[in-house]
Order: sequence, then C-alpha cells, then structure tokens
Amino acid sequence: MAFNADIKRREVANPLASRDHMAAGLKAFFALAEHWRLNAEQARTLLGQPSERTFYNWKGGKVGNPSHDTMSRIGYLLGIHRALRTLFSNPENVYGWISRENDDFNGQSPLQRMLGGDVTDLAYVRQYLDALRGGWV
Repeated sequence: MAFNADIKRREVANPLASRDHMAAGLKAFFALAEHWRLNAEQARTLLGQPSERTFYNWKGGKVGNPSHDTMSRIGYLLGIHRALRTLFSNPENVYGWISRENDDFNGQSPLQRMLGGDVTDLAYVRQYLDALRGGWV
C-alpha cells in the first residue's frame, strides 16, 4: 500500500516539473529560431509539424502538452546550438553556420538537412557537430 502511494505522489509531482521543462525548452527554441532567422514554416518543421494554432500558442507562451517527439527535437536543436557555441566564439558563426552550404552535407546547408522533417535529420546534424567537437571529422 505504501509503495503505491509513493508512486502516485511522484506521478503528481512530475507533471509540474515536466511542464516547467517544456516551457523552458519552447522558450529557448523560439529564441534560437529568431537567431537562426527561421520563418514560421521552418520552425514548425523543426518542431515536427504541430498545427498552426498549437505552434502559435507555444510561441505565445501557452505550453499545453508538447509530445515527447517535440521535446526530443528541441533537445537536439539546443544541443546543436550548444555545440556551435563551443566550436565558434563569434556570433556570426554561431548563428550563421546553420544556413551556410557545407560540402559535408552534399552542398546543402545544415538547416536544409534538418528541414527534411525527420527527427533523424536533426540527430545527424547534432552528431556531426559532436564529432567536430571531439575531433572525429
């Protein structure tokens, strides 16, 4: 009996922490989208194509309940940003690299690759940058 009560207490506590986590992630994403100069359609694609209404609710601070997929995507995007901040010291490269054509992306920009829409496209760019940071590329 005590074990079940303990699980229920944790289930009640987690949604509040998760909502705060989701709100912070979405806020960081929209700030990053501004720096990357993404239009609304590009931002929606990177988030996994939420409806326009949901997208604009999130942008306005109404968190709702983003899916695990959306939060995973935000995690990849923030990881990409973190890697760029580690690799480059100037804002022009930190925020501009994502839009520059790159031979390692078959002449596309990393943003074009990510706009393929699949979460694996985001993972690919993240892994590429992690490899650069580690000297593997």
